[in-house]
Amino acid sequence: MARSQQLTNRQKAAIFLISLGPDLSAEIFKHLEQDEIEQLTLEIANVQKVERDSKELVLDEFNSLWEAKEYVSQGGIEYARNVLEKALGPQQAASLLERLTASLRVRPFEIVRRTDPGQLLSLIQGEHPQTIALILAYLHADQAATIMASLDPDLQADVARRLAIMDRTSPELLKEVERLLENKLANMATQEFAQAGGIESLVQVLNKVDRATERTILESLEIQDPDLAEEIKKRMFVFEDIVLLDDRSVQRVLREVDMNEDLPMALKIVSDDVKEKIFKNISKRAAENLTESIEYLGPVRLKDIEEAQQKIVNVIRRLEEEGEILIARGGGDEIVV
Repeated sequence: MARSQQLTNRQKAAIFLISLGPDLSAEIFKHLEQDEIEQLTLEIANVQKVERDSKELVLDEFNSLWEAKEYVSQGGIEYARNVLEKALGPQQAASLLERLTASLRVRPFEIVRRTDPGQLLSLIQGEHPQTIALILAYLHADQAATIMASLDPDLQADVARRLAIMDRTSPELLKEVERLLENKLANMATQEFAQAGGIESLVQVLNKVDRATERTILESLEIQDPDLAEEIKKRMFVFEDIVLLDDRSVQRVLREVDMNEDLPMALKIVSDDVKEKIFKNISKRAAENLTESIEYLGPVRLKDIEEAQQKIVNVIRRLEEEGEILIARGGGDEIVV
């Protein structure tokens, strides 16, 4: 896979997603069709290692396509054709334009709007309040609200004032700020996921997607490649795996969980083993309240149950990453007393 031309489009897409890292890849998965997710899942799992030259060629190709889109957005197809022909020659220019999709960027900061607010917050740390206000003006309202709430109180007021009195901004300044942010984002992604691939890459992506997508992918893999599916499941943690936690870890997790809403919903449809694991680690009074809460729920949507379970799984994964609990995965971790 030394040259981009020798790779299939599916291989290029897999390398591109691996290079972006699990967070951005998971966001992209949300916008794909089910068959596309399944195909890319298998492709990512089959990539044992991303060679540096392959990654650079794929990212260069994507960058060329992106620049071509920029030229189209700035001045239309003919303007883009003229610029690209001067830079790359008629043949390569025609090839790039043919591969562009019909959906072109019409608003600034499109890539930034698809970025997780937490990651975006780290990108704008240290920027001038006017720059932060400019960026917030072009974000979705929920993104802007999340970032505004995370700023220092003094900075919040300054940014809010600048945002309120903002009128017009020159296109040149918008493009410059956008370019700087996208460069920061690209550098962050490549640094975090420089040399990776294979099952571990896929596991990190699956750990970020919603429970329904995770289940669908695993069920499909169980049919297409049972051994691969089993290996992936060994490296993941799903809600039912709570039985793998020792009692002290379960008690630590429950201190972080909403006992009135999330836990009753999560336990609405689970095995007796999972319920027993939870109930043995709470007081008798708490167990009685939990039982009443589960019964009081009545009929509920499967989606709501899965969302509650995913919240608890996220707590467990976070606590494991912080070293506060230990998950005894089959065949891997041994606890030394």
